[in-house]
Amino acid sequence: TAPISTSITVVPTFTNGSVSCSGPSKSITITVNPTAQVNQPNNVVFCAGTPSTAIPFSTTNTVGVTTYNWTNDTSSIGLGASGTGNIAVFTPVNNTTSPIIATITVIPTFANGGTSCTGPSETFTITINPKGQVNSISNIVICNGNTIPEIVFSTNNTGGTTTYNWTNNTTSIGLAASGSGNITAFNAVNNGTSPVTATITVTPIFTNSTNCSGTPITFTIIVNPNARVSTITNKTVCNNTTLPAINFATTNTGGTPSYTWTNDTPSIGLGASGTGNIAAFTAINTGTSPIIATIEVTPSYTNNSVICSGTPTTFTITVNPTAQVNQPNNVV
Repeated sequence: TAPISTSITVVPTFTNGSVSCSGPSKSITITVNPTAQVNQPNNVVFCAGTPSTAIPFSTTNTVGVTTYNWTNDTSSIGLGASGTGNIAVFTPVNNTTSPIIATITVIPTFANGGTSCTGPSETFTITINPKGQVNSISNIVICNGNTIPEIVFSTNNTGGTTTYNWTNNTTSIGLAASGSGNITAFNAVNNGTSPVTATITVTPIFTNSTNCSGTPITFTIIVNPNARVSTITNKTVCNNTTLPAINFATTNTGGTPSYTWTNDTPSIGLGASGTGNIAAFTAINTGTSPIIATIEVTPSYTNNSVICSGTPTTFTITVNPTAQVNQPNNVV
């Protein structure tokens, strides 16, 4: 691993007429440099977009100076095609969906005494993982009490394993504040009177020897409230009297309410069913005793094209008969 030197001493002798005459000696040194050598670099894996670490080269050779020339067969990773010395920090590039592997060849040169000696090369790989990636998720709108099916995350990345971490900024919808992997099915909750919007943020992590996070995506889960209709007071009216319009109301906000109703006694002059408010009508009772009709009103609430039904409410319309007196007999 170090130069080896030997000293050669040369003594000249001149012979003539059977007489030998020695002269002054001369010395020379022969130095044999070792073969240049570079220690085997480790293979490394970096994440696209995250600065790499420097890659230093080393040798077991001593005394002289070892330098290194290297080549890179895949310059698209953000590292030049060739260079000298250690590989400095660089910003890895991988705009694909799978790891890119570059092969680096390092050739050592040992210099000593004005002579440079090249040694055998070593190769290693630099793998650039793609950033984690998760496909977009459509926003979800659902009614209170309904089950949201499992939300399954997916990716276009290959050549490694993608995992997902997610957060939820509104736990009142029945979903935890955070989790990992897919979101399992759960029952949506909204006991209020207006829609509740939760924003879910999903962060993908691509793993291939090294964990590489990607750009998070967000989607929303909107939980609509149950539809509501305010209580209607019972009505009593006389035969052949106009009953004013009955307008329904709700405490719901943030969407559009609607109503359907049924009437179990259409003989009072009101149809058997209808939608919206009940228009004014003339009450009918040609009999001799009150007629009681039960009206059942079912509310619906529409928000983001999702219709949510509510609990029906009932009230009565009583139509009294026209007052009547039997004809008295004349008396004397």
